[in-house]
Amino acid sequence: MVLNNEAMVDDRFDMNECLGSVRAGDEDAARLLMQRLYPQVISIIRTHRPRRTAEEDLSQMVFIKIFTKLGQFSGNVPFEHWVSRIAVNTCLNQLKAEKIRPEVRWADLSEEEEQVLHALHETSDELPVSESLASRELVEKLLATLKPSDRWLITWLHLEGWTMEEIRKKTGWNIALIKIRAFRARRKLKQQLVTLLKESAL
Repeated sequence: MVLNNEAMVDDRFDMNECLGSVRAGDEDAARLLMQRLYPQVISIIRTHRPRRTAEEDLSQMVFIKIFTKLGQFSGNVPFEHWVSRIAVNTCLNQLKAEKIRPEVRWADLSEEEEQVLHALHETSDELPVSESLASRELVEKLLATLKPSDRWLITWLHLEGWTMEEIRKKTGWNIALIKIRAFRARRKLKQQLVTLLKESAL
């Protein structure tokens, strides 16, 4: 998808007017809207893209959903927030479709990762993230054992430092649900740690 930047630098752009034209079937307005939204959509995709899906394929899926669901946009939130939610959920659904949930086994770990795992277990009940490459790679392996939505939630909360409110706006989940899912995801990670340590003792 090749887009120019004219829409991004035009201060006269009116989102509500553009949306009205799109709803009325104006194809030029639809192209302009895509130009306006493309940087936002592709940024989300590049951060959360499933491994087996190409960027452009996923961006097309997102825009198809945006245009088919446009009639459902109520205007109660900024349009960009609504688009962001569609992009995130599209990536989540694609991750589920790919069913990437590998199991981490002790034999898969490097010697450095084994040392990191022991250190993590001995120093805290939580899952601290070290700056060392071995630690970060191990955390990524552990996160990959979670469901896609749980993996993203832990990444947002503990690796990227997002607030509950930011996650709520991004996903549409309420705060109570976010807290419950985060608690369960952390518990699953702890269980994975314990399982790996048991394997090391065999």
